[in-house]
Amino acid sequence: MPDQALPGPNLRVLVADDNPVVRAGLAALLDGHPELEVVAQAADGEAAIAAATRLRPDVVLLDVRMPGTDGLTALPALSLLAPVMMLTYSREPEVVAEALRRGAVGYLVHGEFTAAELISAVREVWHAKATVPDSLGVSYEPNDFASHLQLVVGQSSKARSGFAARLHRRVPNRLNFGLSSREVEVMDLIASGMSNRQIAAACFISEKTVKNHINRIFAKLHSSSRSEAIAHWLGTAREGWSR
Repeated sequence: MPDQALPGPNLRVLVADDNPVVRAGLAALLDGHPELEVVAQAADGEAAIAAATRLRPDVVLLDVRMPGTDGLTALPALSLLAPVMMLTYSREPEVVAEALRRGAVGYLVHGEFTAAELISAVREVWHAKATVPDSLGVSYEPNDFASHLQLVVGQSSKARSGFAARLHRRVPNRLNFGLSSREVEVMDLIASGMSNRQIAAACFISEKTVKNHINRIFAKLHSSSRSEAIAHWLGTAREGWSR
């Protein structure tokens, strides 16, 4: 089956890594491909969020450990702007699991992939296909845009990514529980794992306003906690919970 068409003339990529040599190498590699274009480079998570907000890339390549705002801290916000693939030296299971929980769609370790495999992974992440090497002990169950993307970590722990929440918003006829457009935006950010402070920054509102939105959201979703609200929002609430 032929590949799906890329968005526009090129698939636009943002590279975030604090090592200038790594950034330059990745940019040169990706820009050398006729269908890829590096539209921005960032040395930390804060700069990556600013660039992604401004440029709306198709894929973000993100390092884990960076000074200031690191990759894991920036991940929930970035995952709402574009699919994110972690590209790092860290292969610790807890780091991989946390990255997937916070919204990463892919995870590659430097030195464990070829140039061709990296380019293929970038394309797969843009198509919302989870890309995680078998050597990291992570498997996934691929689904289409009309269902949840489930990332299965190890044998039993499951993590729903922020990007999965974004995909779920495309499901037709999903209930919005009477939420306003702003409340829908805030609830999606809650589901992605963002804190009140991060939501305030993403929406350009105060933390007090975020709390007011959350109180109204909880009332409309008949929920008393974030986890319960997320379960109702994503359609995974247990039978015993009220609707």
